[in-house]
Amino acid sequence: MRRMIILTMGTILSVSVLPGMASAADGKSLSNRCISCHGNNGIGTKDEYPNLAGQKSAYLFKQMQAFQSGKRSDPIMGAMVKGMSEADLKALADYYSKLR
Repeated sequence: MRRMIILTMGTILSVSVLPGMASAADGKSLSNRCISCHGNNGIGTKDEYPNLAGQKSAYLFKQMQAFQSGKRSDPIMGAMVKGMSEADLKALADYYSKLR
């Protein structure tokens, strides 16, 4: 449990550094913030983390918007999408939708 808390805190802290590092047009760079849970290839690293690869772009975009607005509540996902623009969310959703 302690390891999970440390991993989560490290992930959340790293998000504060990443937003300026990627452009909205670069979903692959934006996906760096997702790797610890959703893997390098969009496949969840644990059973509780969903696979993102191959999901429909519109679905992924809608879910990220829901986390951003608070309609869906999850402290990790809320932190991941906080401060991302609509263009960033679309680029990230498009990137994952194209992975197999």
